[in-house]
Formats: sequence, C-alpha cells, structure tokens
Amino acid sequence: MATPTPTPKFLGRLSLPERRFVADALRTETVGGVLLLVAAIAALMWANIPGISDSYNSVRSFHIGPASLGLDLSLQHWAADGLLAIFFFVAGIELKRELVAGDLSDAKAAALPVIAALCGMAVPALVYVLVNTLGSGSTDGWAVPTATDIAFALAVLAVIGTSLPSALRAFLLTLAVVDDLFAILIIAVFFTSEIDFLALGGAVVGLVLFWFLLRTGVRGWYVYVPLALAIWALMYNSGVHATIAGVAMGLMLRCTRREGEEHSPGEHIEHLVRPLSAGLAVPLFALFSAGVSLSDDSIAQVFTRPETLGVVLGLVVGKTVGIFGGTWLAARFTKAELNEDLAWPDVLAVASLAGIGFTVSLLIGELAFPGDAVLMDEVKAAVLIGSLIAAIVASVLLKMRDRKYRALTEAEELDEDLDGIPDIYEQDKPDYHLRMAKIYEEKAAEHRRRAAEAALTDSEAAGGSSTGGNRPA
Repeated sequence: MATPTPTPKFLGRLSLPERRFVADALRTETVGGVLLLVAAIAALMWANIPGISDSYNSVRSFHIGPASLGLDLSLQHWAADGLLAIFFFVAGIELKRELVAGDLSDAKAAALPVIAALCGMAVPALVYVLVNTLGSGSTDGWAVPTATDIAFALAVLAVIGTSLPSALRAFLLTLAVVDDLFAILIIAVFFTSEIDFLALGGAVVGLVLFWFLLRTGVRGWYVYVPLALAIWALMYNSGVHATIAGVAMGLMLRCTRREGEEHSPGEHIEHLVRPLSAGLAVPLFALFSAGVSLSDDSIAQVFTRPETLGVVLGLVVGKTVGIFGGTWLAARFTKAELNEDLAWPDVLAVASLAGIGFTVSLLIGELAFPGDAVLMDEVKAAVLIGSLIAAIVASVLLKMRDRKYRALTEAEELDEDLDGIPDIYEQDKPDYHLRMAKIYEEKAAEHRRRAAEAALTDSEAAGGSSTGGNRPA
C-alpha cells in the first residue's frame, strides 16, 4: 500500500538550525533597524529645524575622494554608492545561503514565498503606474514602492514588542531577500544609462580573480578587502550602479558546510560584516538621504501629486494586496495548508509590514529622478510617509494577535530538560522522553516526601490539639 504524500505546510515550524540562523540574523537586523530609525529621525530634525537646516545640505553635499580615479563624490553619494555596497554584499551572501541551504533551496518550499514576493513587487509597481497614468504624472518612479526594508520592519516589531513566531519572521526575511534580489536586477537593468566597457571589463576581471582566490582557498582580509575596493571602484566608473559589485562578491562565497566546519565561509563572513552593514552603513545612508523638508505644503503635496501619491499607495495598498494575494493564490495552487497555529490575518499583518520600504526605496527614488531635486525630495517624503502608514497598520494588526504570538513563542522556546534545545524539536527522540520521565519522577518523589511531611505535621498538630482539649481549665 502506497504511503500517502503529506500535505505541505505553509508557515510550519522551522528546522532547528534554520531557526537559530534566522534568530541570529534578525537579532542583528533589529538592532540595526533601531539605529536606522534614530538616523532617519535625526536627518529629518537636522533638515527641518530652522537655523541648522542649511548645514544639512552643506554637509551631505561636501565632496571628498580622489578625482583622478573618478571618485570625487559627495558624502551623500559615498553613502548611497559606497556604504550601501556593504549592505548589498550581505544581501548577496544571504541570497546565496537561502538558495543552497535555506528555504529557497527546495523548489517546492521556495515557490510560495517567491511568488508572494514577486506579486509584492509587481502590484505596487502597477498601482504606481495606474495612479500616474490617470493623473498624468511621471512613470519613472514605478520601482520606488517595490522594495521592503527588513531592518526597518524589524525595528517596528521591536518597538511594539510583538513576539512574532519564528515562521512568520522567516517568511518576512525570505520576502526581503527575494525583494533585494529583484531590486538589484531593477537597478542594474533600468537605472544604467551609459556604460564604460573598459571599466566594466576591469570589474569583471576583478570578480573572476575574487572567485579564483576563493576557490583556491586563499585567506586573509588584506587580500580581499583591497581587491573588493578595486572591483567596486571599477564598477562605479563603468556606469553600472556600484552596489552590484557587492552583490556579485556576496554570491561568490561558499555557503555550504564541509565536514568538520561549524560555519561555512559565507556564514562566517556574514556574521562579521552584518553588524557593520546594519549598524553603520545603512544608518549613515539614512542620515544623508532621509533629510527632506516636511512642511505643511510638502506633506499636502505628497497626497495630491501623482508621483508621490503613487508611492504611498504602492507601499500601503500595493504591497499588502500583492503579498497577501500572491500568498493565498500560491497556497491554493500548491495545495499547501496554513499552519494550524496561525491564521490568514497573520499573513495579512506580515504583508502590511512589508510595506515599510525605506533604504532601497530611497535609493531607487534618487536614481529615478536624478535631474529634479524637488521631485526627488518629495518622493523621499512619500517613502517616509508611506512607510509610516504601513508601520501603523501592521502594528494594529499584530497587536490584535499579540497574546497568541506570545503563547506560540513561549512554546517554541520552552526547554524543560535544560539541554539547550527547545523541547518542541525533541518530541521524536526517545532520550528526551526518558530525561523528562526522570525529571518528573524526581519531582513526584519530592512531592510525595513533602506530602508525607505535611501529613506528619498535621497529625502532630491534631494530637497536640486533642491533648490540650482534655486538660482541665
């Protein structure tokens, strides 16, 4: 008799190694997200407080770098093209790991989050194009509302204190990874105008050398850091956005473990570089990019101008509808059953949380309207406002289920036998049940001993009371 094929579970329990990796990655991103929030608020205050607002533009427009190498750039430019290359380097490693060892390594398991992410990028772009077609606006910014900022989203989770179960956090992380991949492709294909093929050829040669050194086992930061800087500079001068160099190098790292390895080289380097990306590179980018004027007129303009309204609606409505609708359709198509501990409103909450599109959306906003500084700032303001609205909506939806999330998280973390492994992952191990039986037997013996002592104390008290009762007055 044939064994029935188990029905695939959507948002089911993660494997223990995957859960630990997700927890470690998201812990760093959460801290980075809080720093990102602080940097964004600082930029807005700096750019809007009278008396110091002029200094904001002066500082971020300050040029530094060797002009002979074509790198005499403003601080804002260094943050967007230089520091974000570190962010995309980590994104490349993350993507490589997901493809070879994570959720995306299994085509069937990957189908659902990939479809959800693609719909979560396509629908916001369609919303933007529709709004601007009807409003006679520019369609150049169609890609602005397509990205999700995982650090900002996790910062919101940290602020509202929601104990989101690991499966939902992993789903959000996977969405962001796929988002980053397609954002990279969008930047490379649609925002590259003129190409210097000599510089591009030099960057490709550098990447081949980078790959060769990795494959031959050469080690040492003093080899790879100078080479990476050379590749980045050549990529920048080629006309292709320099962040592409970071992604390419990240994808070249080995993310599978060999015998005797506790961590693969990719995981080890990601562990070292992620804090630099989340704690320094992205917050500094936010500091030099998020400072836009938020006067009453500019805020009103966000909701009346088609370009900015398209961004807000794309993030708030397009992301939610795209991810939720794509997930639901993919689940129906693959016949995947939702985890019985969760409900579709949980998916809706995560979909709305993915509408927080900060870092990459700001970057694409700069690339989409390079010749119109006023419109660029208005689009950035729209990204901030749209992300804020999405964060508020997601917070309300998540708070409604907070008690359920706390119960699920506590069950995931319960470790009664104190062996460092959550009990939920040991239900099929005889040793675990024998340990638990011993623990409960010891507890039962202790309770029997205490019961006997209590009974003896009660007996003595009753005897004393009886003796005292027969004593003459």
